[in-house]
Amino acid sequence: METSAAAARIAVIGVGNAYRRDDGVGWTVVADLAQRRKQNPLPHDIGFTCTDGDPTRLISAWEDVRLAIVVDAARARPARPGRVQRLRLGGGMPRTPRGKTGSHGFALDDTVRLAHALDRLPGELLVYVVEVADIGLGSGLSPQVAAAVGPLVRRIEEDIVHRAVAGQ
Repeated sequence: METSAAAARIAVIGVGNAYRRDDGVGWTVVADLAQRRKQNPLPHDIGFTCTDGDPTRLISAWEDVRLAIVVDAARARPARPGRVQRLRLGGGMPRTPRGKTGSHGFALDDTVRLAHALDRLPGELLVYVVEVADIGLGSGLSPQVAAAVGPLVRRIEEDIVHRAVAGQ
């Protein structure tokens, strides 16, 4: 599922793989947001993209947008499946929190540093990381991660509405 994120002022990007169980949480959140947009009044300048985390695709999805919201899965030690963390790119480069790793070969913080070096960062970058229980082969989210999707969708809607009202 992809709409024109490049033409949008806001990009919502799900990172993951729907065939690796909880790694599909980013795609699920993006699909739910796109569906809810039909009923909820959100700005019309939103692009929705799902990607596997490839750095070039990710950078292309957020290039030339005012706000990029990225949703990705992460493994953590100790594990707390379903816990959501919100990271905001401010003045510095984000670092993957100690003990956490993305579920992709190229870490998101490495992609952000690459985009920074190429001068291809969005105006603002919000990253939601959902801690996962199972990234084995198969489809469907674990109960803990599935329970986090609805509240996360509402939280992202609030981020979008807040920024639209603020005129950012």
